[in-house]
Amino acid sequence: MAETKLGAIGDLPLQGGGVLRDAALAYVTYGTLEADGRNAVLLTHGYTSSHLFADDGPGASEGSWGGLVGPGRAIDTDRFFVVSSNMLGSSFGSTGPRSIDPATGRAYGPDFPPITLLDIVTAQRRLLDSLGVHGLIAVAGPSYGGFQAFTWGIAFPDFVRDLVCAVTGPRAPGTDIDALLDRFADDPNWHGGHYEAGGMLATMTALREATLRRYGIEAQLAGRLPDPAERAAEITRAARTWAEAFDAHSLLVLGRAATAFDVTAGLADLQARVLYVLSRSDSLFPPNLAPGVMAVLHAGGVDARYVEIDSPHGHLAPGIDSAKWAPQLAAFLAGLD
Repeated sequence: MAETKLGAIGDLPLQGGGVLRDAALAYVTYGTLEADGRNAVLLTHGYTSSHLFADDGPGASEGSWGGLVGPGRAIDTDRFFVVSSNMLGSSFGSTGPRSIDPATGRAYGPDFPPITLLDIVTAQRRLLDSLGVHGLIAVAGPSYGGFQAFTWGIAFPDFVRDLVCAVTGPRAPGTDIDALLDRFADDPNWHGGHYEAGGMLATMTALREATLRRYGIEAQLAGRLPDPAERAAEITRAARTWAEAFDAHSLLVLGRAATAFDVTAGLADLQARVLYVLSRSDSLFPPNLAPGVMAVLHAGGVDARYVEIDSPHGHLAPGIDSAKWAPQLAAFLAGLD
């Protein structure tokens, strides 16, 4: 597993007003940055996963991208300096609701300020600047990571050449944050959002089980665990492990940012090339999204191509069935048609 580092990005003015003091991002790197600082690829992870989603091993949400990142792989770490950044507001080391508010000396909790996708990618830009990166070959990621990639192309058009947007879209599917908040409030341990450590474990585990099933984990496990009871137990185990690490307020903070995300109007103005990747069996971002997205991109003169992964693994397909689209990804990053 790659070593997680913490990058200080200082005081971050937020799009909605206010400043996030002493912000920091957790990240890992693979490969070597060239002297001109222009051989970098930024990996952006999904809503509930982490910056370690490209490490080898089974994925817990969008599927591990370990099969795509490494020496000789599609995102070739012998050629590229790969930075995988945790999101601002997430629960895996970056500044988020669990962090200490410098103004109070206590965890932010429900008082963490609202953030947007633009805030998230602006924090990443600061991190890259601190690492000596002067331009990106690509921003690549699945699901919420694709939201970030699209936002990068709009916010920093002169800094990134390619966008790899997988199992995603230019706007988020409907997310009922009020319903999620109501579910948390129904937990007797919620206490208006000021819950004790571990107090939301049961509710978070149940939410995670439902999410994993929606992502397609049943198909992922079917070959290894043909017995339904064993599969159910493994899903519960994976869900509980995640719930022990992830903060309920991070779900709300990132969920609200996703609800506000919609870059449809800016697609035609993208300067970066786009590789748009969907999965045949994904119910969150089904393939019927592709014609509309590609039409807008092509109408704007954007160099865009589409790949559909023929996979039964739904939202997890880009990682689990990475071999089915790795050649197209490698060719795209190499600048080949």
